[in-house]
Amino acid sequence: MTEQHLKEFAWGLANSKHPFLWIVRADVVMGSDDSALLPPEYFVEIKDRGKIASWCTQEQVLAHPSVAVFLTHCGWNSILETVCEGVPVICWPFFADQQTNCGYACSSWGIGLEVKHDVKRYEIEALIKEIMEGEKGKELKQKALEWKNKAIEATDIGGPSYNNFERLIKNDLHYDG
Repeated sequence: MTEQHLKEFAWGLANSKHPFLWIVRADVVMGSDDSALLPPEYFVEIKDRGKIASWCTQEQVLAHPSVAVFLTHCGWNSILETVCEGVPVICWPFFADQQTNCGYACSSWGIGLEVKHDVKRYEIEALIKEIMEGEKGKELKQKALEWKNKAIEATDIGGPSYNNFERLIKNDLHYDG
């Protein structure tokens, strides 16, 4: 992303007044080796409710009951992990399969809202508040939980994914043990 995008996301998160964990890799800003692009007043603003880190175990974070929304670029692994944990998404896709995954999350599955490409802080703030406080957020959470249950059913013993994997092992790999 650009330095301006980073700042817009940062201030949108801060202005939402909701607590957050934000993973910002050192290489996230194009053409910059410096991850300290946010001013000191930003860190004063988010004190006691915002945590910025360079890495986390995403699955563990998404599984935590306090996580209410996941802001994501919509890579397939991130989408699978959020669906499996029943967490709605705010989507900001930018290349490869991310636009398609975003389309499914927002339109087909009803678990997400999309950020415009030229992100603005007021938009991030509004999307966070809508998901955290609004009626649309309740609908997204309900849908996300429905998809979580579908994922559990599909992968449980006797579910279609479980059965297909078992068939692959037995028929295609000729393993019966």
